[in-house]
Amino acid sequence: MKRTSRSSIKTTAADPNGTTPAPAKASSRNDRLNSRFLQTLVGYNARRAWSQISTVFAERMAPYGLKQVDFSVLSLLAHNPGATSRQLCATLDILPPNLVNLISTLDSRGLIERRPHPHDGRAVGLHLTPEGERLTADAERAVTQAELDASAKLSTRERESLIHLLQKLYL
Repeated sequence: MKRTSRSSIKTTAADPNGTTPAPAKASSRNDRLNSRFLQTLVGYNARRAWSQISTVFAERMAPYGLKQVDFSVLSLLAHNPGATSRQLCATLDILPPNLVNLISTLDSRGLIERRPHPHDGRAVGLHLTPEGERLTADAERAVTQAELDASAKLSTRERESLIHLLQKLYL
C-alpha cells in the first residue's frame, strides 16, 4: 500500500487559470464561534492575553537571543547579584535540572559567572558579567517598551490593576 503525505491529500482553491492556489479567505464574522463561556474563565483570558504579549516579547527579544526564562534569570541576577540556583528555581517555579542547562548556556555566552557564595560555603552565587549587565539593561528597556506596546489598550491605572490582580493569583 502506497503511503501519501498529508500535504499531498490537501486540496487548494486555484485561480481562474488553475495555475496557483488562491489566498485563503479572511475570517468573517460568520466564522467566529460562540466563546462566551470561555470568556468567563480567568485561565482562558490569561492565556489569550499571554499569547498576544508573548508574541511581542519574542519579537523584541530575538535580537538579544533571549527567551522568557533567559530574560527572567538575567533580570533577577541584575537585581539580586549573587543569587543561587536554588533561589532562582524557587522564584521562577522551575525545576533544578531545567535551570542547569540554562545557566550553562548563559555562562557559555559570557553573560554570567559563578562565584563562591559569601555566606554559604556549599553554595555558588551567580553574577552578571559586564557584558551580561549591558545586555540585561538593554533587554529590560526593550521589554518595558514591549509591555507598554502590547497593553496599549489599557490605561496606566488599568494596567497597574491588572498586574496587581494577576499577582494575587500566584503570590
